[in-house]
Amino acid sequence: MLVHSKSGRWAAWALFGLLFLPLFALPLLVVVAASFATHWSGAFPSAPTTGNYAAAVRGESLQALTTSLVTALAASLLALAVGTWAALAAATLRKRGKRIIDALFVLPVAVPSVVVGLAVLVAFSRPPVLLNGTSSIVILAHTILVTAFAHQSVSAAIVRLDPAYEQAAASLGARPAYVLWRVRLPLLLPSLTAAAGLCFALSMGELSATMMLYPPDWMPLPVRVFTATDRGSLFGGSAVAVVLMATTLLVLLAVSRVRTKASYR
Repeated sequence: MLVHSKSGRWAAWALFGLLFLPLFALPLLVVVAASFATHWSGAFPSAPTTGNYAAAVRGESLQALTTSLVTALAASLLALAVGTWAALAAATLRKRGKRIIDALFVLPVAVPSVVVGLAVLVAFSRPPVLLNGTSSIVILAHTILVTAFAHQSVSAAIVRLDPAYEQAAASLGARPAYVLWRVRLPLLLPSLTAAAGLCFALSMGELSATMMLYPPDWMPLPVRVFTATDRGSLFGGSAVAVVLMATTLLVLLAVSRVRTKASYR
């Protein structure tokens, strides 16, 4: 809703502040404050220190961060490839076929992620495909959970594409494969980068399914945060959580810049 009056804009900003600060900003600020504390006295943290971050960027925490980055990157690329391929294929089908494919991709996010984790664990704990106890089962679960978002994003972008570009290329003798690689995919590049960023962020924060699947040598950072707080190390866990948030935001900012450049190509 557009607000044209000055008083109306001030009221909208005030309402936004009242809703945003207590619901979104304040909890995050509390986590940031706790990451610099050694104990909590009353309503505020006390005894400020940077020792929590010294432990959060080395040793097992650094290894967990690397694990999360590798897992999120692999899952995002796989989800983007599968989701894009399915969206392009569904675009050639009739409405019923599109609905069936959409339902199949949305199904993993329509149920709790712990159910997806259990399904992957049961399906890949025996031959012929034995993945239990390996990093591949974690990457597979993350891919299943985020592919729906890649598929939906690319599908929406395909609907908005102007068919005149593809028709012009085809009328000039371009083969379908050439049209796909040199016309269609470049036009979809902004949506592809946005979908990749979303998949990456969701994978970086995934916990429920990961808890059921991760082997001891492949612990992502969200699991590290959970285990730290579960042992009572709330301030150390807060520092690790801030590192997780900062890393995710930096990657999303980089993806956003790539997306902006792709939009002006």
